[in-house]
Amino acid sequence: MEFKKLHLIICSIFLVFSVNANAQSDKECFEKVSRGIFKFNQGFDNVILEPVAKGYNKLPEPVRKGTSNFTSNIATLLSIPNHLLQGEIRLAGHATGSFLINTTVGVLGLGNPASLMGLENQKEDLGQTLGAYGVGGGCYFVLPFLGPTTVRDTVGMVVDNNYLDPFARITWHEREIKSISGTKIDYVGVKAITAVDFRGDNMTNFESLEKNSIDLYAATKSLYLQNRKNKISNSSENEDDWGNLDN
Repeated sequence: MEFKKLHLIICSIFLVFSVNANAQSDKECFEKVSRGIFKFNQGFDNVILEPVAKGYNKLPEPVRKGTSNFTSNIATLLSIPNHLLQGEIRLAGHATGSFLINTTVGVLGLGNPASLMGLENQKEDLGQTLGAYGVGGGCYFVLPFLGPTTVRDTVGMVVDNNYLDPFARITWHEREIKSISGTKIDYVGVKAITAVDFRGDNMTNFESLEKNSIDLYAATKSLYLQNRKNKISNSSENEDDWGNLDN
């Protein structure tokens, strides 16, 4: 039943976007609203996220590295079904092996022995999968707390969290999975830790972007769209535009 629902949703997405499959992702449908939300997100970052990230950066390096490995390992679970949807059997195998090895030998993902074994751990989501099939991004806009996105990536995020991401299914939808325990706090907590780790790891990049941008909103939009384009094509071109923001 779940597979039939997922198949119907994905087919609906392709139908909606098929009229304009090659649409550029630079069209703004709600720029004034998005700029307002962008300012709100900046305020949240200045008051809460950045101070927390600075405190996080003062932790011992092994603690920060272990935390980054842990959240990255959980994110691998979402990559597996998206590799399969893209027909990337080899990468799906690598991601599966990486998760199993890091979860066991790497002690719940705190270590990353899989990388030493040459297993690739290329992160994928449904937005990238749809993009790989030629689905255009559609309107660009900004979400509260979550930041820049497009219609395609937002739809992909909703489907990922409701159908494709095993971790989200076990935690956020734990009542629907009677045989597996989990709590919404687990899901939200891991997402919050991921955000703090990302912000702390890119402290210098964010400061440089803010200092050197005449229009920070426009610069952030440009970098986000380029980053998504590179991820969809699995390209490292213009990687320096984001630096570590591409993690």
